[in-house]
Amino acid sequence: MPTLYVVATPIGNLEDLSNRARRVLGSVDLVLCEDTRVTGKLLSALGIRASMQALHQHSTSARHARYIELLREGKNLALVSDAGTPNISDPGGRFIADAISALGDDLKVAPIPGVSALTAALSISAFPADVFTFLGFPPHKKGRKSFFDRLERIEHTIVFYESVHRAQKALAELVRVMPSRQLLLARELTKLHETLYRGTPAEVTAVLEADTIKGEFVFVIAPKKL
Repeated sequence: MPTLYVVATPIGNLEDLSNRARRVLGSVDLVLCEDTRVTGKLLSALGIRASMQALHQHSTSARHARYIELLREGKNLALVSDAGTPNISDPGGRFIADAISALGDDLKVAPIPGVSALTAALSISAFPADVFTFLGFPPHKKGRKSFFDRLERIEHTIVFYESVHRAQKALAELVRVMPSRQLLLARELTKLHETLYRGTPAEVTAVLEADTIKGEFVFVIAPKKL
């Protein structure tokens, strides 16, 4: 039976890749990745030679069908994202759904678990994580204000991602809608310049403005009642 491996990759530190993930990436017939250049650098650093093809949010149904046909022929495929766990704020889920729909019980889908910025940030937040809401990335323009407006109504822990270009704008929105909630802002997790900011949105803003703003951010917002 063919297998589609869903493989988590490091979000910054290569040592976080499991031995099992290395073995799978080195043994499958094809690695499907968001960007072949990014994954190519990872595989090269690991000394792994593998065939790669692109699979991202702009991939067509025809491309999905071509990869599904490889699975139908008995090939084993690995699905990775640029960093972290596929399908966590990542376009890989649509292909997984299409493959299961097409092949059903004739396909094995196997998780190769590992790093996710979501769980990494939650684990160090000091906020309750038995119940939380993960919201991916906020909209860039349309719907952005309403995205932040509804955060105030969520009573438990909240997690979302934001890019370097919009992190300060996100903080300004949090100052507006929930000025007293505690926050962990995690930057460049597992990388050389990993930095954690803790406090209210205004307190974090003051520190961040004096710092060099680079990298990807994970926002973890405390529940209304700690």
